[in-house]
Parts: sequence; C-alpha cells; structure tokens
Amino acid sequence: MKQWIGIILMGVALLFILSTLDNTTKEELTAIVAGKIVVPQYEYGILVDSLFVVKGTVNAGQTLGEILYAHHINHSEIAEIVTKSKDIFDVRRVNQGKEYTVICVDDTTKKACYFIYQENPINYVVIDLNDGIDVYRGRKEVTTKVNVAYGEINSSLWLTIQEQELSPKIAAELSTIYAWTIDFFKIQKGDGFKVYYENKYIDDEYIGIGRILASEFTHKGQKFYSFYYRENENFSDYFDEKGRTLRKAFLKAPVEYKRISSRYSKRRKHPVTGRWKGHFGTDYAADRGTPIVSTANGTIVAASYTKNNGNFVKVKHTGVYTTQYLHMSKIKPGIRKGVFVKQGETIGYVGSTGLATGPHVCYRFWKNGKQVDPYLQDLPPGDPIKEENEAEYLIVKDSLLQILLSKDE
Repeated sequence: MKQWIGIILMGVALLFILSTLDNTTKEELTAIVAGKIVVPQYEYGILVDSLFVVKGTVNAGQTLGEILYAHHINHSEIAEIVTKSKDIFDVRRVNQGKEYTVICVDDTTKKACYFIYQENPINYVVIDLNDGIDVYRGRKEVTTKVNVAYGEINSSLWLTIQEQELSPKIAAELSTIYAWTIDFFKIQKGDGFKVYYENKYIDDEYIGIGRILASEFTHKGQKFYSFYYRENENFSDYFDEKGRTLRKAFLKAPVEYKRISSRYSKRRKHPVTGRWKGHFGTDYAADRGTPIVSTANGTIVAASYTKNNGNFVKVKHTGVYTTQYLHMSKIKPGIRKGVFVKQGETIGYVGSTGLATGPHVCYRFWKNGKQVDPYLQDLPPGDPIKEENEAEYLIVKDSLLQILLSKDE
C-alpha cells in the first residue's frame, strides 16, 4: 500500500512540475514507469523509443537502392524514391564512407520506415517511408563558441598553426583575408598573428572553425588588422581599422571552397580526357549546391549550357574585365543575358555538369579579351565602408579590436 501511495505522490509531483514547464521541456519528460521518469530517445528529431535503429557507413560501390532493399524496401518503392528525390537529393551521389541511419519497425520484419543519409557533419537527407514516400533535407543544430589564438612565426604560418594545435583552416582563412595585403611566400621569422574566431560544435563534438571575426597580422614589424562586418543582408567583407576594404574590386574567389583543386596553367593533364593542354581557369572544389557568386559588379553576357562547360554564366564587368563560372549544377532563376548583378550576388550553384569529375566551379578571368590568372593581376581596390554605415562599423571595430588587444602579452 505504501508503495502505491509513493508512486501516486510522485505522479502528483510530476504533474505539478509539468504544469510549470513550457511545451518543449514537457516533451522531454514522458511518463512514470515503475516509479522512474523515462526520457525519450530521438534520432534526427524522430522519436525512436518503439523503433529499431541501424547505423552504418556506405561501402565501396554500394548504392542507395542496395541499402534500402536490404531493409525490405521493394523495387517499386525505390523507383518512387528516386523520382521524388530528383530536385532534392541525387541518389547516385551516395558516397563511400558516409554515415547513414535506418530506422525500422521493431518487429520480425525490421522494415525501414526512415532512411537518413548524412551528407556532411551538418546536413542530412531524410526519406520518410511511413505514409507514402516523402524526401526532405534537415540540418543538425550547430553551437558556436568564440576563441582567441595567437602565435609567433618561426618558419611558416602553416607550421606555427600546426604547432599550436589549431585548425589548419585558420591559416587558409588568414591567407585569403590578407591575400591582397601580405605576400605569404615572404613571411619571415618574428612575424605573428592574433585571431578571434568561431569554433563550431554539433552534439558537443567539435566539427571545425566558423568565421574569423577579427585578426591582427604582424609582418616586418607592421601590424595589419582585419575586422569582419556585414554591411547589409547580401554583403559582408573584411575591413581595416579605417574602414578600408582588404580586397580588390574583385572577390578572391567566387565560392566558399574547400580547396583549390587546379590552378591556372598553360599546360595541365585533363582529369577526364587525359590530354595535356592549357587550363585557363582556377578550379575551386566545394560541396554540391554551394552558392556561386559574381566576383564583381557586372552584366550577364551569357547564361547557358555547353557539352564541355556544362551550365555556365559569363559576366562582363567593364571594358577591361570579364569572368566566367563553369560546371554549375544549375543557374539561379532570373540569371539571364542582360541582367545586372552585384558583387557577391548568387548566380548559380556548384555542380559537375559538362566535362567535370566532381563538384567544383571553374573560374575564368579575362583582361582585355585575354584569359589570365586573376591571382597575378594588379586589380583596382574595392569600395570602402559606405558612409551611412561608418558609425556602426567603428563601434563593431572598436569592440573587436579591444578583444585582440586584451590578449597582448
């Protein structure tokens, strides 16, 4: 009898607690089972307490259809999944080593009712097989924490970053930010850096750095500052302590890339044809679907498709400069011949159409009608902070500078 009274009193207490909580917190507490509060288990936002969960990684040569068939999804259902995935997810791009989760009915059949493919640490695709077939994308929640790192260079920036056990992406980002300001091939002993940046976490697991918010780079005894500032919804950049842009009139790259997979060269072995010929562009490898932006203001002179270029856009900037962007998965709607675009405006999305082995954008640059390497050009400076944003920028700059200076030894 006393045991039942205890359970009833615990239930009354729980009801009182629930009455004081918001709906989100209430969902985290389900019931009293044998006097214990049971916390529900979720996978990708799906309640799996009464389901069977299988985790796996894609094997070499394994297809989506093969994985689904092994979990009792028949061929007609797989065909429907392929059709419904067309504009959301390319089922042919299930890559070796990528993680997936199959959530199944917890009975003797173990038939899949959800399939989740983890494209990268943040983005995933869900195939819902419960009531018909639904395919949609999702994103894991990312937690951001800020950090300040600094170091003195003894040999190279890359080795110093490595010695400090920092992400190598910090070196890549600093090289990009100061690309027009500092010759990183001439870094010398005694140079140094301070950087205020974001660290990204998913489920308390570190996944890499986010954006650099401010930095100080000492080179040949001179300090060079950069401060990140968003002027409006569509444009952000790095500026110095006086509000001058650190870039030239052209962005350094047309996409947020993982790496430069091929540079401008007058002689290169083509990865598809195997022929040796000139490669008059710069290839930026990036995730499929990553936005491609115009590197400067200009007018679209072509937005089309050819066998080798795939989907491409060509922009004329002045009587001197023209740029072209190849192998897009698709051209952004509204981007067509005659349309004026601003620097940083999205014109298409990374893909591998045309003569390409993987997702990237081939960026081509013309000066006076001749294709050239943009990294070797003496380009005009970019625009400074707009006058109407100067006061706000100075406030942002001062607060970021104070963080950097607080780390002075």
